[in-house]
Amino acid sequence: MKAKFSAQRKRLHQTLVTLTISLACLTFTPAALAGSEFTPVRIEEISKLLPVRPAGFGSPITDRAAWDKLAAIPEAKKAVADAERVAAMPVPEQPDELFLDFSKTGNRDRWQNVAFERRRRVATLTLGECLENQGRFLKPLEAVIAALCREKTWVYPAHDKSLANFNGEAREMDLGAVFVAMELAEADYLLGDKLSAGTRQLIRDHVRQRVLHPFREMAEGKIKEMGWMRSVNNWNAVCLGSITIAALAIEDSPEDRAFYVAAAERYIRFFLSGFTPDGYCSEGVGYWNYGFGHYIMLTEAVRRATNNKLDLMADPAAMQPSLFCVRSEIINGLFPTIADCSPGSQPDTRMTAYVCRRFDLGLTACRGKSLMGPGGGLTATMMTYSFEEPLPIVRKSEGDLASPLRTWFSDGGVLICRPAPGATTEFAAVLKGGHNAELHNHNDVGSFSVVLGDRMLICDPGGEVYTARTFGAKRYESKVLNSFGHSVPIVDGQLQKAGADAHGVVLQTQFSDREDFLKLDLRSAYPAKGLRKLERTFVFRRGESPSLSVADDIAFETPGKYETALVTWGEWNRDGADAIVITDGGKSLRVEIATGGVPFEVRAETLDENVRTPKKPVRLGISLKEPVASGQVRLRISPSP
Repeated sequence: MKAKFSAQRKRLHQTLVTLTISLACLTFTPAALAGSEFTPVRIEEISKLLPVRPAGFGSPITDRAAWDKLAAIPEAKKAVADAERVAAMPVPEQPDELFLDFSKTGNRDRWQNVAFERRRRVATLTLGECLENQGRFLKPLEAVIAALCREKTWVYPAHDKSLANFNGEAREMDLGAVFVAMELAEADYLLGDKLSAGTRQLIRDHVRQRVLHPFREMAEGKIKEMGWMRSVNNWNAVCLGSITIAALAIEDSPEDRAFYVAAAERYIRFFLSGFTPDGYCSEGVGYWNYGFGHYIMLTEAVRRATNNKLDLMADPAAMQPSLFCVRSEIINGLFPTIADCSPGSQPDTRMTAYVCRRFDLGLTACRGKSLMGPGGGLTATMMTYSFEEPLPIVRKSEGDLASPLRTWFSDGGVLICRPAPGATTEFAAVLKGGHNAELHNHNDVGSFSVVLGDRMLICDPGGEVYTARTFGAKRYESKVLNSFGHSVPIVDGQLQKAGADAHGVVLQTQFSDREDFLKLDLRSAYPAKGLRKLERTFVFRRGESPSLSVADDIAFETPGKYETALVTWGEWNRDGADAIVITDGGKSLRVEIATGGVPFEVRAETLDENVRTPKKPVRLGISLKEPVASGQVRLRISPSP
């Protein structure tokens, strides 16, 4: 068995070496090399690559051969039925009072529930009309387009806290505004003159006035840039992708379209720099879907518009972020719930299939996966339904890029430990160092999750339901966002602090087929005075009796209080004086507690926050009953019969 895994590691190492050499030797086209250039010369170069007429994803309604082919797929019948249902209902009202609800109460959902329904209608009615081609969905579609264009702003209330956009004092482009612009531009491209001349002009006027022109003025330096233009989070890719796609679909002049492509080429570099060099996405897999999904959409829009002459996936900085979707799985379709990730989130299967094809990964999990299927809107749906096979390969890889035993994001400070292939007990863990200024950050340095089979029994609780507090000065009052809601210590009464200087320093790693060893120094995460030592050592053991050991070595200048914790969605009970059992979904873990003879108590507290899971997480605080000058608290976690 040992020889088998050594051979696997050898093949993996050779694959990575081959990829590294390929990256170093790969010759890119001038288009791929010009990522930071944004000059008239660059814009002219791109304009020569673009077609005479604008275009979106897919085929216009007049191409009946293409649409008749789509009408034959199983989803088409449902799409027409959805359009019938929506067409029979009036457009939901969205009064000013509803927009102002957030500024008064901090509630995001009441406005969003109505607004999202209005926006979804563009996709539903457009798809229904293109599939059926009988004209019966055009009138209700034009009604919802007119309603959207009557809105005072397309910006979300949560992103317009000053109400400057609502009051007409600013023209900003947020996630909501760019989505509407992109969807309307795609609908205009697909339906063309099936829409009335007045509706087509209304689309052009509002997409340009609300989104395209303000962005252009910012990129040209005429007005102040919005912060997302140089941001490293998902906003950058979502906004750039949506704006560029809208421009490619609606702007008549190739030179105008080239401007937006060149601007995207420039600013998208900031998004890619938000991933650590090893490709770790600190926003979590849900935001990888959203942010990197729009990077894929941007890539495809530009690649198709330039007839494969400009391919953003050929950027070396895109490779490791691409692979996050295949490297971050724990086991059995479970993924880390770190930061604001919603528990249960998985990489979009079509995006994973896309990545596998573009890099020719050869992963068993990707074989046979379809690229087609409904997306998160009209544009995303049309992109997936218009993929050509085979997709052009950016770089060819031989073999699997992910070790079956572990993924070590050394730059991100996250270790995923898996059982050996074929193990009778599916026991796995996620161990986190990192820092407390990550994207969608939680104060969680040193936290960990444990999976048994298909259950995460010791968990990271994921994000809360967003309100005004979530992204304000009181963010870390939330018990699922601050360190109280994570399996980390409380040191002399102090929770972890926020900020990049609160980080887990990796002191030692040692990986083998039998066990993985990770030691972190956590001192910088705690403002506790007199803390001389706080080292957390993880030992993940594979084999017939798998386990995870979590040992905290602590020392104070003068005796201090110490408490560690476990967070779970399961049920728990004491098992003798020095152990507890956590159970969920028929799976159980036994946690043995050793404190070097210092008496301790276990206190359970439900994290009473508005979370996205059916059951609220429970924090099991394991607290030493007396202050200590030094000592070790050790938890040994293993499957329980």
